Formats: sequence, structure tokens, C-alpha cells
Amino acid sequence: MKKNCRVRKLSVGISFCLLFFVSACSKRSVEITPSSSPSQQTRSVSLPDPDHPSPTVEITASPSTINIGSQATLRWKSTDSSSLMIDSGVGNISEVGSLVISPRESTTYTVTAKGPGGEAVSSTRVTVVVNPEPVMVQTDIDNLQQAIDSGKIQPVFFDYDKATLTREAKGILQENARIFLQFSNVEIVIEGHSDERGTEEYNLALGDRRAEIARNYLIEIGGDANQLESLSFGEERPFSSGHDERSWRLNRRVHFTIQR
Repeated sequence: MKKNCRVRKLSVGISFCLLFFVSACSKRSVEITPSSSPSQQTRSVSLPDPDHPSPTVEITASPSTINIGSQATLRWKSTDSSSLMIDSGVGNISEVGSLVISPRESTTYTVTAKGPGGEAVSSTRVTVVVNPEPVMVQTDIDNLQQAIDSGKIQPVFFDYDKATLTREAKGILQENARIFLQFSNVEIVIEGHSDERGTEEYNLALGDRRAEIARNYLIEIGGDANQLESLSFGEERPFSSGHDERSWRLNRRVHFTIQR
């Protein structure tokens, strides 16, 4: 009888131990969890220190609008900051300062100030103006001078010691008059010239007669007398500096210029 009781007690003890072991194993399996994925990492963030004042920063540009190739000056100031940086290629800067810049295009400059108390940002913009090519406005004087330089207005030539108009000379004057009338507000100087032969006084008088006969013919065919002025240079301003018949023929002329 006593033996049976001892056996039952031993069985109960063994059952209790098994139950405790299974329960412990079950709890341990619940506490084991898989490790987090490498992509689920956290990043520490430094918050502003409440014991330090927040930084301040201000940046300005003068002038704020410039022509391309000109310069502007950036000026900035900051308080309670430990580091400052301007973007757009400027980089780190001191707490207070200035910088001369010459941007090729409109640019916004942003300065960031950092300190124990936090961060502050300020921006300014420099507008670059590209000037268009100047538009050349030609006046009547410019246009008439171009006609003279291009040969549309032609000189009139004379025979030796003569101040009479040939048929060819009249045809040239008629064509010149047509162009002169297009620029009626421009004063025309009719210059009379001679070759080097003869005295200076005689050649001045001969040049004057040649200029006058050309002027009178231009008025006769419809030219404006107020637009036309005659003037003699005699032998002073030759077309050709030679001393032969070819040069003399070129120098016996009426030449047209503009009164400026």
C-alpha cells in the first residue's frame, strides 16, 4: 500500500515537471522575433537646443538688376549662427560680409545659417538684363551720303577752260536731281573744281562758274534753290594728283557733297 502511494507521488512529480518545462518552452518561443530589415534603419535628428537662441540671417543685393557684364554686391549679416553658406557657387562665408559678383544670367542667392538654436534662411535675386543690339536709324543725310559714296550721285566733267554743260553732263544732272528731290530737307553743296593749269585766282573763278551753271540747270529742271549751294575750290582739291591730260580731265569737274 505504501509502495503504491510512493509511486503515485513520483508520477505526479514527474508530470508537474513536464508541464513546467513545456510551459517555459512555449513562452520562450513567443519572445523570439525576427530582426528588422536593413532598409528600415532610422536616422537620428538633432533638434534645436532650447537653451540657445535661434539664428537670424539676412542677405541683400545692390543693385538687384544689372546689365550683362556688370557687377552687383551681395551683403549679409547673421546672429547666433555657427556656420553660414551661400548657394549658387559661393560657398561658406563669415557671419557678416559682402561679395562682388558678376552673374551671366539672373540668379537667386540663398544663404543658410545654422547654429545650436536651429536654422535660418534668407534669399535675394539678381536680375541680369541682356541689352538688345542697338537699332541703327538712318537719316536722310545718311541715305544721301550713301548714294554719293556708292556712285548713284555722279560728278559732272568739263572741257578745258570751259564752264558749259555737255549733253552727257545734263543727263547726269537730271538723274542726280531725281535723287536730290527724295531728300529735299538735306542741303547739297555743288563744288566747282579745275585742273592745275592757270593762276589760282583764275581757277577759283572758273570753278565758281562751273558750280553755278550746274546749280542753275538743277533749278531749271525742278530742283529746290534753297537746297542747292554752289562753292568753288579751284585747283585745291584734285581728284587725281597726276600732271597729265588724264588727271587734268578728272579734275575739271563739279562734285556734290552734303552740307553738315
